Amino acid sequence: MLLDDDHCYRAIQSRDPRFDGWFVTAVRTTHIYCRPSCPAITPKRQNVEFFRAAATAQAHGYRACKRCRPDASPGSPEWNSRADVVGRAMRLIADGLVDREGVGGLANRLGYSERQVNRLLVAEVGSGPLALARAQRAQTARILIETTTLPITEVAFAAGFQSVRQFNDTVREVYAASPSDMRAARSPSPAAGPLTVRLACREPFDGDALLGFLALRAVPGVESVDGTTYRRSLRLARGLGVVSVTLSAATVSCALTLDDVADAQAAVQRTRRLLDLDCDPASIRDHLAVDPLLAPLIEKRPGLRAPGHPDSTELLVRAVLGQQVSVAGARTLASRLVAAHGEPLTEPVGGVTHAFPSAATIAGLSPEDFAMPRARGAALIDACAQVADGSLVLDAGSDRAGAVVALQALQGIGPWTAGYVAMRALGDPDVFLPTDLGVRHALAALGADSSPRGAAALAEAWRPWRSYALHHLWASL
Repeated sequence: MLLDDDHCYRAIQSRDPRFDGWFVTAVRTTHIYCRPSCPAITPKRQNVEFFRAAATAQAHGYRACKRCRPDASPGSPEWNSRADVVGRAMRLIADGLVDREGVGGLANRLGYSERQVNRLLVAEVGSGPLALARAQRAQTARILIETTTLPITEVAFAAGFQSVRQFNDTVREVYAASPSDMRAARSPSPAAGPLTVRLACREPFDGDALLGFLALRAVPGVESVDGTTYRRSLRLARGLGVVSVTLSAATVSCALTLDDVADAQAAVQRTRRLLDLDCDPASIRDHLAVDPLLAPLIEKRPGLRAPGHPDSTELLVRAVLGQQVSVAGARTLASRLVAAHGEPLTEPVGGVTHAFPSAATIAGLSPEDFAMPRARGAALIDACAQVADGSLVLDAGSDRAGAVVALQALQGIGPWTAGYVAMRALGDPDVFLPTDLGVRHALAALGADSSPRGAAALAEAWRPWRSYALHHLWASL
């Protein structure tokens, strides 16, 4: 979506929530920045300026609106869909890489110098990686202050700040209130327990279809589904955790049980990617519904999401286990692997008792440890060995095209497996799997050419949202 200032001003005049997360509106007369749907009186055109990131507004001396809470809006779908360096950088910053490894760590992951990374980000969003990470820390701090009983000093370090003074100064600057004042103003006071956060998303949102997709593939021990609540374990930088998400038509409630609360930011961002909460369903619908083949499917499920995955190693292993077997068969194989080699959680939550085995653990196994052909087991071990030693990197900041090439270069990894990993683990919105059996059945039922060549040709018109078209075909079954 290309937005100039005139488009932005028309969006805030209409208070259109679809634009929340795409940009923020900064009001010169009040020194406050808002989300586009803020219910306050629309300021005069000459009194506003627009920024693509809250960090840029903060750097220009603006503070967050207390009424519309712009930092709680859905993230920009642009950063999840873009495959260039800036998109990769924004995803890694959101995941907390700068807090963990600094700007140098971010630059190394992207293959650029620190100066180049800073120049690219400033040119695109108006702020460098440090300012963007600072804004992310401020948002995490607010969540922890208002939703947990953690002492304020612990909140500071859990949010990623290096000192309490830096934490206090940032919170006062961004929210025009001290951390103590923000905690005192919360109502009611939360009881001790998991960190609970409401995750914003753009409507329409088909939570039922999303829950059904995850439930069908849930691996016992690692995942569980109870009513409208989905739980799964997470492997994070500082320890393990469990996320419990309750899905409804318009809201998502997320409860986190973490070994180290400093992993909260990364856990929330990975949950957002898992549930595809930052996508722009209106743009996707407008593009795909033009095709008469897809139009009835889009009308039936306008809020369908393309679920991601928080653990690329786990998804890669499960994709290989699922080759030439049913979804239920792949789930059974994965559950056996978890029972034998998974890492037990310190505190099980619901039916979630283990974290999926790490890449290093699987790399140390023998092909005989897998209930599948020995050659495929050996291929899986080799792939995990490359992930474990860093030769193969699969995460939100990976070069998607390069990762697909690297995967297909591995023995036993074909186009279907590489594409499935790119779609779910790397969040690529433009993946199509023409050889997939479900796709072929769906196309045949719709009266279309279901051959791999015919399906691939048909899908060319669905770019750049072929992953969503794929999910609509699966859902039609």
